[in-house]
Amino acid sequence: MSQATISPDSANSTMDRLASMAHETIDRVTPKANRAEHDVRSAAIKAADSAKVLQEHAAAAVEDNLRKARSFAESNPLITAGIAFAAGALLSALIRR
Repeated sequence: MSQATISPDSANSTMDRLASMAHETIDRVTPKANRAEHDVRSAAIKAADSAKVLQEHAAAAVEDNLRKARSFAESNPLITAGIAFAAGALLSALIRR
């Protein structure tokens, strides 16, 4: 069997062409990759901002409902005691099972 020999000049020429093709491909893809990264970062920032707004609204709603519950409890102490007793009895019955 004979082995095919490749001259060093031919190998260098092939490597140079492959390197050139790789650089051209990278140069073509880079702007698209940069744009995709920018779009993803923008979407992440918008999502974070939306989440922060939702968190603030939820915290405000919880605070408002807690204030209403306290006001009700202060205005109706006997009803509040009855509700607390009933909830305790129910919870106790559930735990015993």
